[in-house]
Amino acid sequence: MKIVTRINAIKNLKKYVGKDLRKLALQYRVTTFETGRQNKGWKGLILERLAGLETNVSKAPNGLSYELKSVSFRYIKDELVPKETMAITMINPEELKKHSFFESHCWNKLKSIVFCAVMWHGQNAEKAELLKVASLDFAEDDELIKEIKADYDFVREKLIRHGFNKLTGKDGKWIQARTKGTGGINPRTGKRRPITRAFYARIALVKKIFETAS
Repeated sequence: MKIVTRINAIKNLKKYVGKDLRKLALQYRVTTFETGRQNKGWKGLILERLAGLETNVSKAPNGLSYELKSVSFRYIKDELVPKETMAITMINPEELKKHSFFESHCWNKLKSIVFCAVMWHGQNAEKAELLKVASLDFAEDDELIKEIKADYDFVREKLIRHGFNKLTGKDGKWIQARTKGTGGINPRTGKRRPITRAFYARIALVKKIFETAS
């Protein structure tokens, strides 16, 4: 079985910078919205194919693992900016209490991401160009990482002192602990759905990653 490392995946993806992912999806027979309903995961599927992750091909084992992340960008007043925040990982309250930032699942996920910036032309648009590809190989003494760590530490301390329900997406300069999922009342049971939260990279962080990507 062939193994595709993160370095090889990045090299493979960079060959397609400037190319239209929708055309490539059609070429590789990845359904986008030809059935009348958009396949929300089509960009991730085609990026995996372009990275070399096909049948009988695996990612590298633990220690060299990575995750492909597609984030949409658009022009606002002639400036290319992220359309949305970027999900990093779900929050497990017990794990968050136990682990410092550099031991955390949040940091392990963040530093292993292969970041793929994709142009957004509107819902069900006929094209979606791959703009840039980079890995988030931050140095642990980098000022940005220190500030992200401060956000994590604040959320962790708030959880320990005040509980999971007190976490809010308003906290954090670069990352936030935002509600994820449907939430509210389940109309079938009449009971409130459990609250789930995830760490998200704020738009400002996504923009900075894009600007500093090599």
